[in-house]
Amino acid sequence: MEIFANLGLGLETAFTLTNLAYCLIGVFVGTAVGVLPGLGPVATIAMLLPATFGLPPVSALIMLSGIYYGAQYGGSTTAILVNLPGESSSVVTAIDGYQMARQGHAGRALATAALGSFFAGSVATVLLALFAPPLADLALKFGPAEYFSLMVLGLVASVVLASGSLLNAIGMVILGLLLGLVGTDVNSGLARYTFDLPELADGVNFVIVAMGMFGIGEIIRNLEHDESRTVMMKKVKGLMLTKDDLKRIIAPVLRGTAIGSALGILPGGGAMLASFASYSIEKKISKNSAMFGKGAIEGVAAPEAANNAGAQTSFIPMLTLGIPSNPVMALMIGAMIIQGIQP
Repeated sequence: MEIFANLGLGLETAFTLTNLAYCLIGVFVGTAVGVLPGLGPVATIAMLLPATFGLPPVSALIMLSGIYYGAQYGGSTTAILVNLPGESSSVVTAIDGYQMARQGHAGRALATAALGSFFAGSVATVLLALFAPPLADLALKFGPAEYFSLMVLGLVASVVLASGSLLNAIGMVILGLLLGLVGTDVNSGLARYTFDLPELADGVNFVIVAMGMFGIGEIIRNLEHDESRTVMMKKVKGLMLTKDDLKRIIAPVLRGTAIGSALGILPGGGAMLASFASYSIEKKISKNSAMFGKGAIEGVAAPEAANNAGAQTSFIPMLTLGIPSNPVMALMIGAMIIQGIQP
């Protein structure tokens, strides 16, 4: 009963006109800034954090959470419409979302992303409120062996996501590993392959690589082939999903929510790992696996549900253990300390 009493107290505190207004402002601003390619939740919160310094602690955290959720969702919009992921967890959404947009189904893709994000975020919020302590204990049980298994899963998923030659897919995985070596070694603190460039001390930014692969690649392709240039000037319409669409996305959204909720609580996991894992699993088990990469609506529903569920449950280790599971949660801890709250 104590859980429900605490939940009731939290709802009573949050559901005031002032806090709801700050939440609305945070979601609106976060979505507007998160839509811009290459920024994402980390840069959005870092830029807007000073705006919360003068607010009461509860209102400040509510507004920052709204900014985070808005930026997390906003990244899917540019991924679907212009093939430019707004942040790292939207990279997988661009694969099928942009193909749907090219086929004139941008409205369906955006509606799928919105519904999947809303459902997954709501379920993960309930998990956060009811089961935070036991889930935090589960996260602590993940050791080197489990994290190594997750890394292997990510590498295998990269091969599964690829289409065409298996040798090319393995070669790209090796290239990705080589790029991942760039930066500062976490054990020794020594710089690796930075060529004395301070900008490479933190490694190669994943969002920059994604924008180069998707956005810049699309621009260069259009410049090279004038006769087949694809410039979409269509109105986004058809936001209502059909019964067939709803039947196709229910299972992927449920699976994406489960995967995102589980992987989101792991330090170092979060929304990006959840979206890639969800897309990979969905591609293997879906009845429409042949359509993946060509505009499958399941390829939008699953990763969008996973990344938003992961964004919600990433609060669990931060609030219960004081351990930030990703850079956004590190900023959240900084905001709480500024407000005089010790996680």
